[in-house]
Amino acid sequence: MMGHWVIAPVILPAIVGAAIVLMMRHDLLLQRVFSLASTLALLGISVALLVAASHEGPEMYRLGNWPAPFGIVLMLDRLSALMVTLTAVLAVCVQLYAISTDWDTRGRHFHALFQFQVMGIAGAFLTGDAFNLFVFFEVLLIASYGLMIHGAGRDRLRAGVQYVAFNLVGSSLFLFALAAIYSITGTLNIADLAVKAAALPEGDAALFRVAAVMLMLVFAIKGALVPLHFWLPATYAHAPGPVAALFAVMTKIGAYAAIRFGVMVLPPTNPVTGSLIADLMLPAALLTLIIGALGVLGAGTLSRLSAFAAIASMGTAFIAISAFTPQGTAAALYYIVHSTLAGAALFLITDLVVDRRAHDRLTEALPPIAQAGLIAGLFMAAAIATAGMPPLSGFVGKLLVLDALRGQAALVWSVILVTSFLIILGLARAGSTLFWKDHASAPQGDAPAHKAEALSFVAVGMLLSGLVLHTVLAGPILHWMEVTAAGLHDPGAYIAANQLPEVK
Repeated sequence: MMGHWVIAPVILPAIVGAAIVLMMRHDLLLQRVFSLASTLALLGISVALLVAASHEGPEMYRLGNWPAPFGIVLMLDRLSALMVTLTAVLAVCVQLYAISTDWDTRGRHFHALFQFQVMGIAGAFLTGDAFNLFVFFEVLLIASYGLMIHGAGRDRLRAGVQYVAFNLVGSSLFLFALAAIYSITGTLNIADLAVKAAALPEGDAALFRVAAVMLMLVFAIKGALVPLHFWLPATYAHAPGPVAALFAVMTKIGAYAAIRFGVMVLPPTNPVTGSLIADLMLPAALLTLIIGALGVLGAGTLSRLSAFAAIASMGTAFIAISAFTPQGTAAALYYIVHSTLAGAALFLITDLVVDRRAHDRLTEALPPIAQAGLIAGLFMAAAIATAGMPPLSGFVGKLLVLDALRGQAALVWSVILVTSFLIILGLARAGSTLFWKDHASAPQGDAPAHKAEALSFVAVGMLLSGLVLHTVLAGPILHWMEVTAAGLHDPGAYIAANQLPEVK
């Protein structure tokens, strides 16, 4: 049993973030040391939580020592531990990159906001209460807005305002959904909802279905599902490179919440909602993948290409989720890990290009950049992973998704295969413009000198190494995902861990 360690991924970055603001705001070196030490500690703690959850099953942590469902609880299970560990891995890589490239010097309070952002993400993954999922959504929204406009600039500020406005609409919708659910069931504890949602009286069925749809709309906004994806392209394209890389895990919160609620509270076996959620999610996911692929093909800048690639990856993940079967959920989890690492790597590589070229337009060839050969190699690896080509884990992930949707092969397989081809074309066009045509058609001359920034390449290499490990260890990882998915679809252990009082 992990005991108080369950709350550590939330409380550690909260304390360090506050300490940085109050005591270190004028000393960048101290900020870097404490912030990086905190993130490394978070990685160690999250790995320990992952091991414990894998061997001991779900564990509840009571805040204030009030029992569920009356008190606020955190829940550690295999899924939450996996997502917290993924967040910690990504945070370490992003922070190393930000320190190496001096992104943390271009605005105030970068490291404090970074810690609060990590706190919000970890809290969203660990909470066992729907209302506190909303609370952590707001924490990460506030921190992410500060990070989004880091370094200022009119375009970045405009995109940040659009991002906040759209997400505030989602927050309002979330509150309406929670209010409706609480009025019907009298609880917002996820395990308690899983029990009560399956036994609602007929008179409450219509209102509960409306609340369920509103809830999934909120998760669709967070996960950038069409037609609620409008905030993502401008936000990710204008965000600082390391911030956009960290945001790669933010959209996965929408996918995580859709899995958690869709499988436990609103499964197709629920007599009240039936297959309603799946019927709405699948066409939206297919459209999201199509829009993302077309965006990759037609993007005018590498930043927008990376943003649309993120949209396409969410479409693929939600296609697998929409099956609402153990096989589909396992495929979704495998692909979510892959797409987070691949998306973050692509955003960091984009920043390497922009830093050396002042822009990343794909409409003209310019002279070669410093370290062009190394960056071109990294881009090629990230492009192969993003497009889902062999031999990297994107290919394995898409095969798993295709296999999970065999019952709808004609439509789903056609969309995934055609969009994969479009994404390959878009990435090939971008790579040839950036790293080939610059030599063939641009004015000749030596590439300008640029600081080596070894840690920035180490950070990207770590993400790509994670993709290699995700491929090489695909067998045992997939088995772990299948066990996790089976536990999600049979939530008896999760519900029992909440120690809910018997209804008399």
